[in-house]
Amino acid sequence: MQFDIITIFPEIFDSYLKTSIISRAIKAGLIKIKIHNLRDWTKDLHKTVDDRPYGGGPGMVMKVEPIYKAIEAIKRTKRLSSKKRKIILFTPRGKKFNQKLAFSLSKLNQLILICGRYEGIDERVAKYIADETISTGDYVLMGGELPAMITIETVARLIPGVLGKPQLLKERITKERGFIEYPQYTRPEVFSPRLRRGQVKKRKKWKVPKVLLSGDHKKIAQWRKKHSKIISSCVCRRIEN
Repeated sequence: MQFDIITIFPEIFDSYLKTSIISRAIKAGLIKIKIHNLRDWTKDLHKTVDDRPYGGGPGMVMKVEPIYKAIEAIKRTKRLSSKKRKIILFTPRGKKFNQKLAFSLSKLNQLILICGRYEGIDERVAKYIADETISTGDYVLMGGELPAMITIETVARLIPGVLGKPQLLKERITKERGFIEYPQYTRPEVFSPRLRRGQVKKRKKWKVPKVLLSGDHKKIAQWRKKHSKIISSCVCRRIEN
């Protein structure tokens, strides 16, 4: 799987790509992530990627021309059929990003992610260039870089070999490609939070449910099933460019 990210702030991804599972997956050759500075596809002295909106209004709108050129250049570096590649634009009006969509995307060979900024992106990008428009939550951000990271992490962990113990992922996947989430506990068995000055002296004890300490795998499975929730989507739903 190759992820190509188009952004005007490539440095945002520096630390993200050098840490944890994503870093190990890159070093192992399981995924490739390439960052492309959109300004490289401009032709004026100031490397302009935005302009005033037609019809007036506040803010600036990102131009279609440099994005088109960037996409075409990236396509030429990796020859694939349209069935093996998707171009994704992050927009508030996009499809809700969820676990089922992540599974679908994980079967592809390349994702090209367009990160917007400013007031928005020329609508012709969504209409004629992008294969998918995606929204990750009901909130407003200053750019599409965080949604790109969310997409990469959600999709990458589904690629065979990326997670150290693939059976942990397999046992928590539903037939509908949702994700089973249930409460988790670890040591200590009993935790007593330290009381601050002025608090009631009666010490509280936070205990692990007894069934998880029983060693009875059948009962533990039943408890987890009872307390589980199928997560079909992210906690949030929409994203601003």
